[in-house]
Amino acid sequence: MANMSGVVQQLRKERGRVVKELERLDAALSALGTVSARRKGLSAAGRARIAAAQRARWAKVRASRGQKQNVVTIPKQRTLSATARKKIAAAQRARWAKVKADAKTA
Repeated sequence: MANMSGVVQQLRKERGRVVKELERLDAALSALGTVSARRKGLSAAGRARIAAAQRARWAKVRASRGQKQNVVTIPKQRTLSATARKKIAAAQRARWAKVKADAKTA
């Protein structure tokens, strides 16, 4: 029975701690509730003004879309002619032939 009274005492202590925590949470919620209660929604006229301003901004963007602004052009990559590629390939074959010849003699 002594063991049981110790458990009951611990449970009461834990309950007191939880009650204090809940009171703090309630206080925080009520503080936040007053903040959100003070904020009023926009009127229909206010929403209409905001929507009209946004439509005007988008119209301005669409109008200037045809003009290039601050566009950096990347130069086209140059391509080699067929004869240049053949010369490079022949030179590479000659280099590899030399490497293989040196490997056979070594």
